[in-house]
Amino acid sequence: MAEPAEARDPYPSFAWRLGFLYAALFLVVGCYLPYLPIWLHWRDLDADQIAVLLATPLFIRILFTPAISFAADLLGGRRAILIALAWGSLVSFLLLWAADGFWQMLLATALLAINWTTIMPLIETVAVAGIRSGALDYGRVRLWGSLSFIVASLGSGLLIGTLGAETVLPLLLAGTALMVLGAHFLPREFGGRAPLAASGLRRLKLTDAFDLVRAPLFLLFLLAASMVQASHALYYSFGSLHWRAQGIPDGVIGALWSVGVVAEIALFAASGRVIASIATARLLMLAGLAATLRWGLMAVDPPLWATALLQTLHAMSFGAAHLASIHFMTHAVPEDRAATAQGLYAAVVAGLVLGGATVASGPLYRTFAGEAYGAMACLALIGAGCAFLLMQHWRGELVVAVVPQPQSSGSGGKTWPAA
Repeated sequence: MAEPAEARDPYPSFAWRLGFLYAALFLVVGCYLPYLPIWLHWRDLDADQIAVLLATPLFIRILFTPAISFAADLLGGRRAILIALAWGSLVSFLLLWAADGFWQMLLATALLAINWTTIMPLIETVAVAGIRSGALDYGRVRLWGSLSFIVASLGSGLLIGTLGAETVLPLLLAGTALMVLGAHFLPREFGGRAPLAASGLRRLKLTDAFDLVRAPLFLLFLLAASMVQASHALYYSFGSLHWRAQGIPDGVIGALWSVGVVAEIALFAASGRVIASIATARLLMLAGLAATLRWGLMAVDPPLWATALLQTLHAMSFGAAHLASIHFMTHAVPEDRAATAQGLYAAVVAGLVLGGATVASGPLYRTFAGEAYGAMACLALIGAGCAFLLMQHWRGELVVAVVPQPQSSGSGGKTWPAA
C-alpha cells in the first residue's frame, strides 16, 4: 500500500514558511545593499564615514553572532531567538531613521548590527535542519529570497528615482515588519533542536565550539569562503555610487543589481544537480575564479552592456560560493554545532574579513574609483587557491568528532560529492 502523503512529509508547510521568511529577509537586503549608501550620502556623509557605517555591523557580528548562535545551539530555542532579533531589527531601523549626525547613526547602526547580523545564520541553521531531515531542497527555498531581492532592488530603485533618497528607510522598515511576521510563522518543529535524549547527543559545551575553531579543514574552508565573499566589499559599498557617478539612472542601477540575482536564482533552482555533479569544494574554487574575472574586468569601467553581462557572474561569485558553503557546513559539521558553525562563518566571513575589506574600500574608492576593483580581484584569486587546497584534502568527512559517536554520518541521508 502506498505511504500516505502526511507520513512522507510531516511538515508540508515548512518549505513555504521558510521561503516566506527568506523572501521577507531579502526584501530588506535588496534595499539595504544597493541604496543605504545612497541614503547615507543624501544625509551628507563622506566616503570614509559611509564605509565605517557599512562596516560596523560586519565587525560587531564578530563577537555577537557566534555568542548568540552558540546560545541557540545550547538552548535549542532558535525560533524564539529569531523572533526577538527580528523585533530588535525593526526598532534599530527606526532609531537609524531618527538619528541626527554621524555619531548617532553609528550608535543606531551598532544596535542594528547586534540584532540584524545573526538573523541570517539562524535562518540558515533552520534550513540545514530541513536538509538533514530531507524536508527541503535548500536551493529551491533560498531562491525565494533571491526573487524578493530583485523585487526590492528594482522597486526601490524606481521609487528612489521618483521620490528621492529619503524613501530608503521607510522601505527598510516595511521589509523588516514582514520579516517579523515571517519569524512568527516559522514552524516550532524546525525552530529548535530535538531533545538531547532522543538525538543521542550530549549537552553542548563551550569546548565544542573551540573544537571547530581548531579544526584545520574548517579553518581552510573559512579562509577560502572569506576571500571570495570579501571580494564583493567594494561592489556592496560603492557599486551604486560609482554607477551613479558614471551617469547611470537609479532605475537602471536597480536593474543591474537584479541581473545578477536572476542568474543566481537559476543556479539555486538547479542547486541539487550542481552540487551532485561539481561537488562542494570544487564549486567554491570555481566561484573564486569567477569573482576574479568579474572584478578584474570591472576595474576598467566597462560600458553598460558589458557591465550587465558581468553582473550575470554574480551567480558564481556569490551564489555558488554561498551554496558551497552551506553544503560544506551541512556535511562537515555535526548537527549539535550547526548554529555555532553558522555563527563562526558569519563572524569570520561576513564579519572580520568582509568588514576589513569594506573599511579599506573607502580610501580605495576615494583614491582609485572603479580601478579599486582590481584589489577585489586579488582577494578572489586567493580564495580560489584556498578552495583548491580544500578540494585536495576534504573528502566529505566530519571535520570534528561527535561525542558520543553518532549512529549515522551526520549527512542527513543523501550524500553529496565533497571535492
